[in-house]
Amino acid sequence: MLVEENKPLAPFTTFGIGGPARWFAQATSEDDVAEAVAWARGRSVPLFVLGGGSNLLIADAGFAGLVLHIALRGISVAQQPDAAIYSVAAGENWDSFVQRTVDDNCAGVECLAGIPGTVGGTPVQNVGAYGQEVASAIHCVRAFDTVTERFVEFAAADCGFDYRRSRFNTTDRGLYIVTRVDYRLTLGGAPTLRYVDLQRAFPADSGATLAEVAEAVRRIRQTKGMLLVEGDADCHSAGSFFKNPVVTEEQVKHIALAAAKEPPRFPAGSGPANAGRVKVPAAWLIDQAGFAKGFTNGRAGISTRHTLALTNRGEATAAEVLALANDIANAVEARFGLCLEHEPVLLGFKSGSVSPGGRAVAEDEQKIAPR
Repeated sequence: MLVEENKPLAPFTTFGIGGPARWFAQATSEDDVAEAVAWARGRSVPLFVLGGGSNLLIADAGFAGLVLHIALRGISVAQQPDAAIYSVAAGENWDSFVQRTVDDNCAGVECLAGIPGTVGGTPVQNVGAYGQEVASAIHCVRAFDTVTERFVEFAAADCGFDYRRSRFNTTDRGLYIVTRVDYRLTLGGAPTLRYVDLQRAFPADSGATLAEVAEAVRRIRQTKGMLLVEGDADCHSAGSFFKNPVVTEEQVKHIALAAAKEPPRFPAGSGPANAGRVKVPAAWLIDQAGFAKGFTNGRAGISTRHTLALTNRGEATAAEVLALANDIANAVEARFGLCLEHEPVLLGFKSGSVSPGGRAVAEDEQKIAPR
């Protein structure tokens, strides 16, 4: 395993922002992952795992530790009577994998087409969009336990999936390094048509194919600046910067009173934790707080097509993006009493530089635990 020094990290992110890694290595095998953990532990330096860089904002000073870029490749398929189990290495491109499943006429992730990043990141954040979440398709997650230095496998039921959450980014944050994800998809299954725009495009009796739905999703994402297209300034982002708040009906009443209008609302999801709760679009809250599409603050701004996406309008710094994010979060909290949570991981920022809804990864947080 080659370890480089002072490696620029901005080219590894969709934001195109961030300083260098003090040390940098690329894992193309599970042995590389184990070796990197041992290397970091032996030197008592922090370790950060980098996938596709599509959900990440790196501080301008960079990261004073080892950045391990996951580049494991390979896809295998096991056929069952009515399903196919895809075993996919963590470094595989997510959208390419989705297209593979669509070409194979396997349903379960077609609405997640066009999402940038790699396979390994999908169970961590329980990636979801347009009526689907990977939690409904994941069969098993294989990962390296950085404490026991052994590879372990988790069934989907053991992953703690919730809205944009899993055990990997909450209770066990930093403990496991995902190396493979197995998905159980339905052979010849019908596409998922829960999202309103998809229902409009494909009526119940339309006989829509998986390929047609996947392409429609990509078109929708492009209209919102959420599809990576060369030369499109709105694409220099980390996608949605804020999560949609899950609130009680009492909070909805407060929001309506503050806005002098009823907010849009959607089901919060299944499970006892979401009983009596609904999801309110963060984009609507941000707009009502005075931040519209196309708003700019120097070189950082809001996408011209989607209020949730903060963008690098050209040579923006991480500090400028974070300042805009904090201004937005503070304005929403002042008007509605809601604390917006960031979706992207914030790497290398100093404590206190992030608004209460942010979740920064401090340079000592990812330190490998001693044996």
